[in-house]
Amino acid sequence: MDRNSNYILALDQGTTTSRAILFNHDGIIIGVKQIPFRQIFPKPGWVEHDAEEIWQTQLAAARGAIEAAQIESGQIAAIGITNQRETTVVWERATGKPVYNAIVWQCRRSSGICDELRGRGAEPEIRARTGLVLDAYFSGTKLTWLFREYPELRARAERGELMFGTIDSWLIYNLTGAHATDPSNVSRTMLFNIHERRWDNELLRLLEVPPQILPEVRPSSGIFGKAKRELFGAEIPVAGVAGDQQAALFGHACFEPGDVKNTYGTGCFTLMNTGPFPVESKHNLLATVAWDLGKGYTYALEGSVFIAGAVIQWLRDQMDLLADSAESEQLARSVEDSQGVYIVPAFVGLGAPYWDSEARGTVVGLTRGTSRAHFVRAALESIAYQSMDLFEAMKKDSGRALSCIKADGGASANSFLMQFQADITGTRVILPEVSETTALGAAYLAGLAIGYWSGLDDVRKNWRMRREFMPRMAEEVRAELIDGWRKAVATARNFR
Repeated sequence: MDRNSNYILALDQGTTTSRAILFNHDGIIIGVKQIPFRQIFPKPGWVEHDAEEIWQTQLAAARGAIEAAQIESGQIAAIGITNQRETTVVWERATGKPVYNAIVWQCRRSSGICDELRGRGAEPEIRARTGLVLDAYFSGTKLTWLFREYPELRARAERGELMFGTIDSWLIYNLTGAHATDPSNVSRTMLFNIHERRWDNELLRLLEVPPQILPEVRPSSGIFGKAKRELFGAEIPVAGVAGDQQAALFGHACFEPGDVKNTYGTGCFTLMNTGPFPVESKHNLLATVAWDLGKGYTYALEGSVFIAGAVIQWLRDQMDLLADSAESEQLARSVEDSQGVYIVPAFVGLGAPYWDSEARGTVVGLTRGTSRAHFVRAALESIAYQSMDLFEAMKKDSGRALSCIKADGGASANSFLMQFQADITGTRVILPEVSETTALGAAYLAGLAIGYWSGLDDVRKNWRMRREFMPRMAEEVRAELIDGWRKAVATARNFR
C-alpha cells in the first residue's frame, strides 16, 4: 500500500450534522464536508431523527469530502465510523426501512420506565452488569418504550423480522449489508454485560427486548464488510467503529491507563483510560468500554457535564449579554475575577458526579457591583468547575493522578477557559494540532485494521501539541474558589 497516495475516510455522524473527513498518513485533513439534518421534537422532552435522512446526509457528506479532496475513491484505503451514541434505530430485515424515527440519546420519553425499574430495585444489578446508571439516556429503555407502545413491532421482532442498532450499526448496514456493532457502542445500550463481554440475557428479559433483533459485536478495529461499489465507485473496507467520545479518546492517543481527554462542547464529556479492566465507580461516574483492537477490551471511566458551552449560548441568545460567543473571552479578561459570583448552570439538572435531575440553574454572590463582565466570567468558570468535579471523581475512582488534560471541542478555543481549567485543577491542559479528534480516532481504528498505520506507536507519533496552558494560580486562592463552588452547587441542589 502506498501510504502517500492512499487515505482514510472517517464518517462522523453527530447529533445535528453528518460529517465526513479524509485524513492522510500524518493525520492531516485533506477533505471535509458537513451537512445538517432535521431535529424532530414531537412532544416536550422527546427528540427524534429521521434515520433515512441521517443515512442520506452521511452518504452525501462522504461523497462531498472525496470531491473536496480531489481524489479517486480507489485511493481510499478504509472507512472508519464514529457516531452519536445511544440513539436507537429499528428497521425491517427484509427491506432495510426504519419502522419508527430514531429515538435520540437526548430523549426523555422512557424516564417513567426508569422510575418503574428503580422502584422494582433493579438499579444496582443494572449498574453492576453494565457500568451505567439507570437513565433514559441509554438505548435499552428506549426499546422497552417502543415495544410497549407498539405491540405489533414486538411481535415482528420476536419473529426475527426487525433489526436494532445504534447509529453505527445503521451506517454499517447501509454501507455493507452487515448487522454489526462494536463494544464501545454496545456498552452504551444498557443491555450488554461489560464484564462478561456479551449481550446479557437477564437484562434483555428485564427490559423486554427480544434477542433476535441484536447486532453482532465485533472489534472496534477490524473488518466489518466492504462498502457497496455503487456507493462510491469502489468497494472500500469499513474497518473501524467507535462511539464519538471513545473515538475522541483514541484520537488523542490516550492509550495508557490514566490518560484523560475532555471535550468542551455543548456539554462536556470526560474520559479516562483505565486499561484492560473496568473500574467500578464509587463517585457516580460511568464505566464503559473504550475500544477493542482485537486483542481484548480497553475500558474507560466517563463523566458528563450537561451544560458547558450551552451556558455561553444562553448568555448570547436568551440573556442578550453577548453579541457572539467569542466576546465572552474578552469580557472575562476585562475583570480580575468574578467578584464572588458563581453560576451553576443546572438548566436540565446536574450530570456526573451528582446525577441530580431536580437541581436547577442558580446564581449566587451577586452584589450591587456585579457587572456584565463578572457574570460572563462566572459562566465561563462554571464550565471549568464542573469539569474539575469530574476529574476529582476520576482520580478518586482510579487512584491515579492526572499528568495532563487533553482538550478538544468548540469551547476549547477559548483561551481564558483553558487557562482557568489549568489553574483550578492544578493540571496542565494541552490542545492538539488537529482538533478533529473524534473523526481522527475513527480513522486510526480503521487504518490500524488494514495496516495503514503499523501500530499504536505509529499513531502516537502523529499526535502534535498546538498549545499548552500551565497552572499558575496560588494554592490558597484555588482552595478558596473551590470552596465557593461547592457552596454554590449545594445551593442549586437544595432549591426545590
